[in-house]
Amino acid sequence: MSVSVDLKGSGINFKLLKEFEIEIKKAHKKLYDRTGEGSDFLGWVDWPIRYDKQEFERIINTSEVIRKKCQVFLVVGIGGSYLGSKAALEAIKGNFYNQMIKDTPDIFFVGNNISSRYLMDILEIIKDKEICVNVISKSGTTTEPAIAFRIIKRMMEEKYGREESARRIFATTDKSRGALLDLAKKENYETFVIGDDIGGRFSVITPVGLLPMSVAGIDIKKFMLGAASGYEKYKTPNIDDNPCFKYVAYRNIMYSKGKKIEILANYEPALSNFSEWWKQLFGESEGKDHRGLYPSSVNFTSDLHSMGQYIQDGERHLFETVIRIADQNHKIIMPKDENDLDGLNYLSGKSLEDINEKALEGTFLAHVGGGVPNCIITVDTLDSFTLGSLMYFFMVSCGISGYLLGINPFNQPGVEAYKQNMFALLGKQGYEELHEKLLS
Repeated sequence: MSVSVDLKGSGINFKLLKEFEIEIKKAHKKLYDRTGEGSDFLGWVDWPIRYDKQEFERIINTSEVIRKKCQVFLVVGIGGSYLGSKAALEAIKGNFYNQMIKDTPDIFFVGNNISSRYLMDILEIIKDKEICVNVISKSGTTTEPAIAFRIIKRMMEEKYGREESARRIFATTDKSRGALLDLAKKENYETFVIGDDIGGRFSVITPVGLLPMSVAGIDIKKFMLGAASGYEKYKTPNIDDNPCFKYVAYRNIMYSKGKKIEILANYEPALSNFSEWWKQLFGESEGKDHRGLYPSSVNFTSDLHSMGQYIQDGERHLFETVIRIADQNHKIIMPKDENDLDGLNYLSGKSLEDINEKALEGTFLAHVGGGVPNCIITVDTLDSFTLGSLMYFFMVSCGISGYLLGINPFNQPGVEAYKQNMFALLGKQGYEELHEKLLS
């Protein structure tokens, strides 16, 4: 089994788990039967077994063309349009992908902020490189990526001319409507489809995530097989055989006990952007109607020397979910030193992987002993298959958890408030009304 859930540090007994199982079953049925609120955005649930095979092969073929044509691949998108592929790139290919010697392009993510310095730094790095671009947006009008793409499109056309630029730009967008689709048709960009029934934070298993992954040389066939194995495993409607049930029960029992903050902890720096993907998945899905856990993350053992103090001794309103990788497959052996001035000879002959595991176990004991409930989610190893299964595990868990809270996990009404104010301040609309509001 590629994903397992251990609740021995949660303080939850079997009887309480079984009590929650009844409600979890109802929420699970809503998800898999597509009868719950937001059901028009549940296309991702069975997507791992019904995805468009022709488009999938076109993704693989196109990624080969991109790899031959360019040294740099720019991914333009925000939120779910980039977090999943960035998480996968780091998890599978490592912390320093762009600095490594490889036969795949460097990959940079733009359009996820409005910082001129960030964009200028990337444009300076890539100015003498061969470039291809993947712009990702259902509408084409989302502010941050739309701003970045307008600038990058101009840069590409000045560098290559309009026709060659069009052969180097790939649009992932809606199938039948939207400003980006209209532009893609006008400029003759190759396009890939974001399904109408799949929201951005669940789109990593679609061309949104798959094209950048494939360009980086990640085996997307195995990734989708991992997600498909999750689809079969996680549709089992009981707490004994479905790890999603255990995780959902754990976090909702914690919430019912007044624990308002969930900390996702990892002991592998390559999972730091996975945590960012996870935070968007749960934060945007559950944070509604003044309800929902606050998703946060830490990277251990680094953050044991900063946030570790608060986790151990701070306010008891939090709990931890730890991602554990059973086999790292990277063996570095601690050498023996004749002088032993650092006092570390007791570690000689041990692998860093084993030492890191003992750090996890020691931290687990300390935090549980300090009143911080813990859940350990173990994956066999960190590869394409397991990552697909793990991401799908969290997607299913998120949907069930949202229904258990009594909210629609598949909309995001709160995201629009800042946009309306920003547009008004920039003079697009409603400036006078907003100005009066600010002065009142």
